[in-house]
Amino acid sequence: MRDISARYRQSILGVFWAFLPPILTGLVFIILQSRKIVSFGETDIPYPVFALFGTTLWQLFTESLNSPMNSVRSARAMLAKINFPREALVVAAFYQMLYNLGIKLVILAGIFVYFGIQVTWGLMLAPLAILMLILLGMTLGLLLTPLGTLFTDVSSGLTFGIQLWFFVTPVVYPPPQAFPFSLIGTVNPVGPLLIGARDLATKGVLTNIEPFLIVSSLTLVGLFIAWLIYRTSLPIIIERMSA
Repeated sequence: MRDISARYRQSILGVFWAFLPPILTGLVFIILQSRKIVSFGETDIPYPVFALFGTTLWQLFTESLNSPMNSVRSARAMLAKINFPREALVVAAFYQMLYNLGIKLVILAGIFVYFGIQVTWGLMLAPLAILMLILLGMTLGLLLTPLGTLFTDVSSGLTFGIQLWFFVTPVVYPPPQAFPFSLIGTVNPVGPLLIGARDLATKGVLTNIEPFLIVSSLTLVGLFIAWLIYRTSLPIIIERMSA
């Protein structure tokens, strides 16, 4: 809670920053689509719901991706002086992501009510799919944390890479069906989880089960490996920072 309070302490909009970016991003694409400036094709649900749901999930993923590195970098001074379990930083980052998820669930509930989306039993499984999306982001973030703590190039490159990644992920457009573009929704690890979470929440079914289960399984294995790398490398990084 201390980290969450500190995050918004010097902000005028405070907790509104947790949902303003995805809503504004979604609105841009909704306007582009409604004015026929661009055409993203037909969607199974109203496009505003499709876009707002997608951008909200995407922001959750990017926050998860950045959270381990931000958590360690913000504690650099403390790491060199105080001996404490380094895993606590990652656990704190995970709890912060759960807090952000709670805020975003309120937004998504509002979108459901406003657009009159029918509630199905599949909605009960949507949080599990969203949790897998968070774990995927934290897995990749943990893998990048050792180098990102030492070199600012990693965080700069990550910011640029996330922008490109957004456009090759079916966030605001339906997954392409024609080969080779259909690989975008399959090979890209974010695609199956994001699509799965959106499908479960809005349609009550998982339309592409196999890629979803494969990516989920790989995420859990990858999280374990990333955790080992983090534990092994952090003492070396702290030693280099203290030198």
